[in-house]
Amino acid sequence: MEKRVAQVHRKTGETDISMELNLDGSGKAELSTGIGFFDHMMDAFTRHGLFDMTLKAEGDLHVDGHHTVEDTGIVLGQAIRETVGDKKGIKRYGFFVLPMDEALILCAVDLCGRPYFVMEGAPIQAPMVGDFDTELVREFFYSVSYSAAMNLHFRILSGTNAHHIIEGMFKCFSKALDMATQKEERITDVLSTKGSL
Repeated sequence: MEKRVAQVHRKTGETDISMELNLDGSGKAELSTGIGFFDHMMDAFTRHGLFDMTLKAEGDLHVDGHHTVEDTGIVLGQAIRETVGDKKGIKRYGFFVLPMDEALILCAVDLCGRPYFVMEGAPIQAPMVGDFDTELVREFFYSVSYSAAMNLHFRILSGTNAHHIIEGMFKCFSKALDMATQKEERITDVLSTKGSL
């Protein structure tokens, strides 16, 4: 099977981000965003989804991490959209429930071509984890969902530790996305009554 690889570059007055994403990888990552905890989360995403990623992000971190994290989400969404192409033969839907100590996260994905994002459940109470603003979790996944044109739903079923909740979300998303992008030999076209996604 031909590997599904995308290269995306986004440069604005606030950020300069380059990413290569291989959906059919083995979990290898080379990451540099300037935000240590965010690097850790992107490493968890690639490792547990068995994706390969090279990511270099330079942003206006003297302001804060918002633009860097948000724009990385946009770039990741574009890369996902490019790698799945016309979506012929893929499962389209993916879901996972992931425990991480006291945290329990549910994630569901539909690569339907329609952006929609929902995040509900237990709140992330700590304002920061390391050098990462926890408000940016929502911004990141919102950007991914709209840029990839996917439905993306999270339910934080339980959790009190912000690190556990956030890491659980990144891992759970990776597992759901891996399922949704898998090839299924019984699907010979696009999994839709419309004939396209």
